[in-house]
Amino acid sequence: MLEVKDIHTYYEKSHILFGISIEVQKGKIVGLLGRNGAGKSTTLKSIIGIVPPKAGSIRFKGEEITKLPPYKICHKGIGYVPEDRRVFSDLTVYENLEIMGLWKQKQKPNWTIARLFDIFPRLAVLKNNRGMELSGGEQQMLTIARTLRTEPSLLLLDEPAEGLAPLIVQELAFLIRKISQEVTILIAEQNLPFVLSLIHSGYIIDEGRIVYHASVEEFKENQMIKEKYLGV
Repeated sequence: MLEVKDIHTYYEKSHILFGISIEVQKGKIVGLLGRNGAGKSTTLKSIIGIVPPKAGSIRFKGEEITKLPPYKICHKGIGYVPEDRRVFSDLTVYENLEIMGLWKQKQKPNWTIARLFDIFPRLAVLKNNRGMELSGGEQQMLTIARTLRTEPSLLLLDEPAEGLAPLIVQELAFLIRKISQEVTILIAEQNLPFVLSLIHSGYIIDEGRIVYHASVEEFKENQMIKEKYLGV
């Protein structure tokens, strides 16, 4: 579904990603693991077009998307859940979900608000609360649900477990597994137990380079790699 090949990304003159190559197969959850500052978020921002790479190729369902702006990439079927969530703080939960579905109003939606409330029952209870009134975990759930309203076939999740209490992380893992039955997922995360409970395979990124790629079973067994690059 997604092929990222030898991309180089810069922030102005600072070279951040050095020849990153990853693949995501349809129906899988793939992890991008690494310490803070390793390049995880930049990789996702390169894919979605916020920080487009200066070299290399990104193909989605066989189509080159490297030079497209973010809104066109979104229209192709890639949804992006940013690390900082960015809920509309003055809008209610219902309004946050409603506004994200307007651009595909003419199509028959798969992710209706009613269906999302079934999957995210906590949001249904809070549907009249404004974004600013939600906890961090509730905001994360709303951000994921809101992105699903754009009807993605690939979902990019950037550090979804960051700063959340263990019980909320468990609930979030359950929800991601449920969503993955219909949506392919690339998840950037440094919470190792959380991400290893979800993924089929994963990549480790360190200082802007992919240094390891393996199935989840190999990840769990390779203690040396985890200690060297993930500090566990």
